Amino acid sequence: MIAPAYAAEALAVFREKKNLRLLEFPAGNASGVADDGFEVRRVSGGMLVQERDRATLDAAALRTVTRRLPSDLERRGLHFAWNVVKHVKSNAIVLATERATVGIGAGQMSRVDSVKLAIAKAGASAQGTVLASDAFFPFRDGVDVAAAAGVTAVIQPGGSLKDEEVIKAADEQGIAMVFTKMRHFRH
Repeated sequence: MIAPAYAAEALAVFREKKNLRLLEFPAGNASGVADDGFEVRRVSGGMLVQERDRATLDAAALRTVTRRLPSDLERRGLHFAWNVVKHVKSNAIVLATERATVGIGAGQMSRVDSVKLAIAKAGASAQGTVLASDAFFPFRDGVDVAAAAGVTAVIQPGGSLKDEEVIKAADEQGIAMVFTKMRHFRH
């Protein structure tokens, strides 16, 4: 694992892991030049320049939109999953616990396919996880599929024309859902 630094709490958790190597690498790019805030990707015939996603989750701005509120454990998991999903290519879905990523689905043409992929990667570990989506759910099918796999809470930006239908699906399934009003988008 490589990071610019590690918190004492994280080091305590990592000490319990076998065969884990921790490396500290200073912030910035591999050449040691200061980070300019942009990511550059080559594409056929040119390049894509995108601002680095440095958004942080503002707990005060979160809005629970379902009847059921997330538990404290789910809140910690949702926060963790939201921090992970911003680093995954778009149409990103992350299944997580409060301390671990369990399944990732990304790069699919539909959000429900990304949910299915994340669940397939998680296998039986999907049961009892939370889900983060980098963008809104355009239809309720993603929530229905997640619920069938045992997901208990969802964090997503909201903003779909079908938000009410998606919220209704979550309420029917007993899933807590939180809106961030902030979208991640990574190519």
